[in-house]
Order: sequence, then structure tokens, then C-alpha cells
Amino acid sequence: MQVVRTENLPGFAELGLPRALVSGLSRLGIQMPFPIQAATIPDILAGRDLLGRAATGSGKTLAFGLPMIVRLAGSAARPRRPRGLVLVPTRELAMQVTDAISPLAAANGLSVRLVAGGLPIQKQIQSLTKGVDIIVATPGRLEDLIERRSCALDSVEITVLDEADHMADLGFLPVVRRLLDQTPSGQRLLFSATLDGDVATLVEHYLHNAAAHAVSVVSASIDTMSHHLFRVPLAVKFDLVASIAAREGRTLCFVRTKHGADRLARNLARAGVAAGALHGGRNQAQRTRALDAFKDGTVRVLVATDVAARGIHVDNVSLVLHVDPPADPKDYVHRSGRTARAGEDGVVVVLTTSAEERAVRKMLGQAGVRPVQRDAVAGDPTVASVTGARTPSGVAVLEPRRAARPSHPQSGRRNRRPADGSRRHRGARSGS
Repeated sequence: MQVVRTENLPGFAELGLPRALVSGLSRLGIQMPFPIQAATIPDILAGRDLLGRAATGSGKTLAFGLPMIVRLAGSAARPRRPRGLVLVPTRELAMQVTDAISPLAAANGLSVRLVAGGLPIQKQIQSLTKGVDIIVATPGRLEDLIERRSCALDSVEITVLDEADHMADLGFLPVVRRLLDQTPSGQRLLFSATLDGDVATLVEHYLHNAAAHAVSVVSASIDTMSHHLFRVPLAVKFDLVASIAAREGRTLCFVRTKHGADRLARNLARAGVAAGALHGGRNQAQRTRALDAFKDGTVRVLVATDVAARGIHVDNVSLVLHVDPPADPKDYVHRSGRTARAGEDGVVVVLTTSAEERAVRKMLGQAGVRPVQRDAVAGDPTVASVTGARTPSGVAVLEPRRAARPSHPQSGRRNRRPADGSRRHRGARSGS
């Protein structure tokens, strides 16, 4: 597998993209490709199957979206029969991918439709009857629509599996295989942060003579962050969390459970820190409102479970706080990858009690991280210098009003139901 280097990258025009598309990118403020885009776009334009190993935030969406638009432009869509298919693990990522590629696709005469669980299915069925060139879908909802005869995959020319490792983690690969078996053996592109286990099996069965490119997960998601491990007594842990959350700047806090997310957000609000909660137990409107408020700065703190660890891009998240440490090194990488995106710097802090410390140290070592370690409590000057922590106001705040949701094409993912919000399918276990 070719490892992508970042020096002396060619421009979009040199990669083979047409002038009109390059101009469209320029109008959106996108001047130069990310490394994964520079590496993969020529092979995709040439029609090759492709295997891309890249972390979230590395620019994968346009890496597959731009050449897909070029290859599909110029021929008419048939109702309910897409020619391009992008499969993603969560509804948030589906919405983000749709937002990223729709303006560029529309400028080239192509339609993009969102198909995801947790959103009104009748509206999705209605939109497909008008004709569709590219579908961005979560696996469960797409299979629902196929079973209802509202969509067919027999005209698909290009299929993309984005974040295949996360789909494997959520148990969606049986559904993904059934969907792939319904597509012609056209061009197939697979992007994943890791390529082991079930993902490797998927590659073996469905990709043929694939070009392979890698942006190092470590260099893309680890080296541009400063990592800190704070040992804190359980009895004063919330005080430390509240002081860090009261900092200036956008802060993303991760916890293990949906109830823990709701509880922490409520307690922070009572302490005077406006915070939203994002987890799989909230309906789509609630999740959208929480993300909107975080994106537009109405609230500077978002408390999330691992549903937000992949595929969610919010600009300028300057600190990721692991309130509950992840058990898995991959989860650490993906949670932490919400900061230090696209080469920017960021701070990552893991809180651990004495009972958790041994397991947390082992996990960090497996993730390739050597954090700065210290004992920490609220009011510690060193904690303040690292995180910007300060004393919360103590004046309770109310939940913010809903705000409009912005999007940007160059922007970059459980409860007992599947993460795409659709009904449970054969062979697909739920996320946590």
C-alpha cells in the first residue's frame, strides 16, 4: 500500500479534474487537495477499484466525491435507479456527505439524495421517484427502501464504502454484503481507518486489482495533538470536568452511555456551563439541534457518546475531553480525531481514576500515545495552562434555542437500535 506524503502535492487541475469543477471548488474556498485526495483521485478517475486507509478528517469525502461526479456527469438518471452509491455507517455522516457533495454535483447536472434511518421515509421514497444520480445511504434504511421496491441498485456504476471499519463494528457488514451483491461489478471504492478482520474479508470479496493508498492514522490523528492523562479522585471528578468545560473555545466531552451524556449536560448547565448532549437515544431533531448549537457557537460544549466519534466534523474543536476513557484504542483515535483536523493543532485530555488507570495506560499504549501525566483537580494552575480551565459561573443556564445548520464541502460517527436509526436487520447487531 502506497503511503501518501504531504510535500509537493499537485493541484486539483493536475489531478485530472475538469476546469469547471476546479473553479467550483475555488469558489467554495478549496484551493489545494488534501493528501488522500491527491493520491486517490487519479486512480478513481481511471476507473480502478480503490482501497483507501485514512482517518476521519483527512478529506475522504471529496476524495471519492469529486471523481464520482466527473465519471457520472453527462448521462441522465433513471427514476429510483442511482448510478452512484455511497454507504456510510451513521445518519450524521450521511447528512454530512450529502451536504459536501450536493452543491458540486448540482453544478454538474447531477442529483444527490439522502437515504438514512431516523428521517421521514416517505419523503425519501418521494424524492427517489424524481430520479437520482447519487444516493448517500445508511445500510439499514437503503435495504428498507429496496424491500419496498422504492429503489434498485442494478444501474450502479460506482459504489463507495466509507468508514467500513465502523460499519463492521456496528454489525452492518451482512447488510452491506447483501447490498453489494445487488450492484453490478462496477467500480468499488473502500475507505477505512483500519483494514483488519471483517474489513479485510470485504476487500477480498468485492474489490478487484485495487489501487491502495494510505494516510497514516497516527500522523493524521495523533501527532498534531497534545495528549494528557489527568489522574483525578472520583469524588471531585465533576468539579474538574466543569472547570475544563468552562474554558473558552469549543470542547467535545466523551462519555460511555447516553444516560451519562444527558446527566453530565444537565449538571454542567446547573453549574453555569451551557452544554448539549448527542447520543443515539435522542431523536433526529434533538441531535440536529445539539449539533447546530455546537457548530454556530450557541453552546461551546457538546457531551457525546461514541455516536459522535466518527464522521462528525465541527470546525475549531480545540479540546477533546475523555470524561469516561474509551476501552478500545481505535475509539480513542476516532474520538480524539474531532480535534486537530486537517493538520490543525488540538489538545486531548483523558481523565482516569485510580481504579481505571492501569487499563487506560494499556489502551493509550496500544493507540501509540505517550501522554503527559499528572494528578489533577479543579483550580490546578497547570490544568488551567494546558486546557484553559476556569471556575464556572455557578449560575444555571437554560437550553439554547435552535439555530440554522451550516455546512462546508471540505469537512469531514449507539444505542440498542442500529446507528443509522432504521429497524434492525438480519445479521446486523446494534451499536452500544
